[in-house]
Amino acid sequence: MTGPRREAAHETTSEPGDPENGRSPTPDGQPSCASTAVSVVLPAYNEEATIEATVETTLRTLAAFLDPGTFEVIVAEDGCDDRTPEIADRLADMDDRVRHVHSDERLGRGGALERAFEAAHGDVLVYFDTDLATDMRHLEELVERIRSGEADVATGSRWMSENVADRPAKRGIPSRAYNGLVRTFLGSDLRDHQCGFKAFSREAFETLREDVEDEHWFWDTEMLVRAQRRGFEVAEFPVDWTPKGDTKVDLVRDVLGMGSQILRTWWQLSVRPRLSRRVGMVAGAGLAVLALVLMTQYIDFGAVLSEMGDADPVLVAAGVFVYILSWPLRGLRYRDILSELGFRERVGFLTGAVFISQTGNLVFPARAGDLIRAYVVKARRDIPYPSGFASLAAERVFDLLTIAAMAGVVLIGYTVTGQTAQLAETIVGADGAGRVAVVVAVAVSLAALGAVGVIALSARSDRDLVTAFMHRISTDSYADFVAGIIGRFVGDLQTVAGTREGFARVGATSVLIWTLDVVTALFVLAAFSPGLPVVELVAVSFFAVSVGNLAKVLPLSPGGVGLYEGAFTLLVVALTPLGPELALGAAVLDHAVKNIVTVVGGYGSMLGLNVSLTTAVEETRDVREEAKEPAKLD
Repeated sequence: MTGPRREAAHETTSEPGDPENGRSPTPDGQPSCASTAVSVVLPAYNEEATIEATVETTLRTLAAFLDPGTFEVIVAEDGCDDRTPEIADRLADMDDRVRHVHSDERLGRGGALERAFEAAHGDVLVYFDTDLATDMRHLEELVERIRSGEADVATGSRWMSENVADRPAKRGIPSRAYNGLVRTFLGSDLRDHQCGFKAFSREAFETLREDVEDEHWFWDTEMLVRAQRRGFEVAEFPVDWTPKGDTKVDLVRDVLGMGSQILRTWWQLSVRPRLSRRVGMVAGAGLAVLALVLMTQYIDFGAVLSEMGDADPVLVAAGVFVYILSWPLRGLRYRDILSELGFRERVGFLTGAVFISQTGNLVFPARAGDLIRAYVVKARRDIPYPSGFASLAAERVFDLLTIAAMAGVVLIGYTVTGQTAQLAETIVGADGAGRVAVVVAVAVSLAALGAVGVIALSARSDRDLVTAFMHRISTDSYADFVAGIIGRFVGDLQTVAGTREGFARVGATSVLIWTLDVVTALFVLAAFSPGLPVVELVAVSFFAVSVGNLAKVLPLSPGGVGLYEGAFTLLVVALTPLGPELALGAAVLDHAVKNIVTVVGGYGSMLGLNVSLTTAVEETRDVREEAKEPAKLD
């Protein structure tokens, strides 16, 4: 239904000469908004049972302390799928003080509020939850706090000592914990950030709206925090509050989501302003030192150095040469992946981009190097961030499949020879990094196979399986947002692997890359004169390197230091008669060779492409905004 008073993405006005909201028309026939002092917004999602009574109560309460024609009530209807839009249209038709701002799709509570405030005519912008959980006798105080100039932002509070709300434990405990986190991490002085009873001056809203990024439940918290940081006067006062029905906040999904928003805001307000190139260099050096300190907990460096001193330098050099050969292949594979997405780039440039991103993963935690690669191809070749992330994800999927397949093939061989029981016994009895690494490797393998299965099913199905799965968890706007991101990601992966030729080419290159990685380790292990038959040396090298690299996938340490060595050592000891000192020495030297080649190539590429790691990490703060743009596909 499209009613005459419904307002969608653009403003609609009454017929010329027909007063709106009790306001007289201007000489050109348009209604004047000059007399509107207060705009009350009611965010509504599927509120057919309560919206009419809420609007009537709101009008009656406002009329008790405001002059006629000085206020308006806006129903910010947020993509409802019940009768709320029809009811809001009818209310707007019946009363000139009521307006209906409609959205065909879910915007989230914050998005709906922001759009309604933009369309509002008042200088005092108010909103409260449509269940009227907050006693409406407080509305006059809320409005007057702003109208009088006493405050720029005002909010009701359920947790001030003067009037603590009686909330069920399942809602009260998470609320207290959430507000405590906001105060601790974001430096807020307020007791209650989520009470749905707030008002803003027009100036405060217009100033803050561009900085606030969240579009859902965290929106008002971010407004309050940023208002305090910008020096606006924020008034908090106690209110009588009674819980009405079930909250629309999912106490698992949305609380976790808001927790991530707390971390994002903390980073933006407290960490990012302090970042500089010098700070980044010091932090990177500190992480490297920390990694070395952690390694001393499970590595006997005396034994390692002794074993490494006896290694054949010629075979080690051969390993270095083989590993260097794998890097142009990485650039070639990345070129083929981008080509499937519609981008044509030179192998040399892309090899440099891979070098830089892998170096970033050695320096920064949480695989920040992946962001760096997306930055490099965006900054130097204008490849959009979504496509950069999709290409990187496709590469990771092929890596995981290749490594898991290699490990699986060797494991089948060990099963045939009856060595799996010995291997399992060794792993179960192991302690420390080795056992953790193998557990991580198994989990990553299963996750990789599961993810590929989902992608394959999605490609064969006419249904949107990603959205269908997300809607089993929730139908909230966050679910739609996440489903959209995952869907685009899956679509790009399908595009990369969508043709037999493309899949075969990228797959074959992946096998060759990881075979060279294994051959590097084989040369290094052979340099320690292990005395193993060639077949056994090849088999254990394939298995140890595959599991070690699977263990590195989770960002538990910079560059996977410790996890790789632990898995490699554990498997070599379990599957061969070699002692732990020799196995550990080979693992450390193998990983050191690969990391040194990566760092040398990475810093050389940085010089050649004029890229700074710290600058790249800083500038990826724009990733979120740019990632919302559709990926470019030729």
